[in-house]
Amino acid sequence: MHFQYVFDNFASLFIGGLVFGSVYALIALGYTMVYGVLQLINFAHSEVFMFGTFATVWALWLIGADATTMGVALVLSIAFAMVASMITSGGVALLLERVAYRPLLKRGAPRLIALISAIGASFVLSEAMGLRGAIASALGLSDTLGRYVARSRENLGMPTDRTTTVQFELFGYGVTNVNIIVVVSAVLMMVAADQFIRRTRTGRGIRAVAQDPETASLMGVNSTRVIQITFLIGGMLAGAAATLYMLHIGATRYNAGFLLGVKAFTAAVLGGIGNLRGALVGGLVLGVAEGLGAGLFGNEWRHVVAFVLLILILLFRPTGLLGESLGKARA
Repeated sequence: MHFQYVFDNFASLFIGGLVFGSVYALIALGYTMVYGVLQLINFAHSEVFMFGTFATVWALWLIGADATTMGVALVLSIAFAMVASMITSGGVALLLERVAYRPLLKRGAPRLIALISAIGASFVLSEAMGLRGAIASALGLSDTLGRYVARSRENLGMPTDRTTTVQFELFGYGVTNVNIIVVVSAVLMMVAADQFIRRTRTGRGIRAVAQDPETASLMGVNSTRVIQITFLIGGMLAGAAATLYMLHIGATRYNAGFLLGVKAFTAAVLGGIGNLRGALVGGLVLGVAEGLGAGLFGNEWRHVVAFVLLILILLFRPTGLLGESLGKARA
């Protein structure tokens, strides 16, 4: 174990963990909201995020952003890409709800069947992205779509310059502009989502369905609409996380969502599945634990540390760190 390395590089490991943890937290919101309302684990949510990463790159291509785009133009380009990513991921999440879950819920299918449907939908979405070139070729659209479908199973990188600049130093570590953007953006969006759920009429409807769907229906709450909005919000936040991830990592591929999705689900369980604030806490704790664990044991142990932490939390606190369910949230 490398205690001296961790001590000497604590700031860099901690801040790097916060950056990854912020992305985990935003993705975890989708898991925790759907579980809070439906008591269902949406395992296809990882592919909702993955589609957002591709939408980010494609949006930048669409407006012609490249390595020469700088200053205000770069900021506006990234903002446009984030909006496009949120719309894309939100749309994919709504499609999932409509095709993979709603027919089963209307028939009163067991939760296990819905879970199997979620896993199947995850593989379908992942492979659809990985086979987009073959699909476009079969439809005669290869020339029209061009580079959007080329090299379907290879890494896809950001077209813009990702050179980071140090904004200030913290305990000897230079905190970059990307570090700040990712963490601050994620926290602000998490706070906005939390306040939306707690203080708006739609949010009260979501909490009502989460707490008692039958009584909520008797009181005039449209449960189908509430479920749609829940998937939409979770998908849009995953899309925002996708853009932040691309800013930080800079590359994606058709199966990029799998491991990140598992980590985000771990974060949701860690903080308390069904708890919005728990998703934030769980994501940040997981990210920091990963960073420090990688420094202590070696980077190859990063994933082991994350899941050992999950096991320990569930052994001693099965409801997670915060534990409160979405249906019990107070306005």
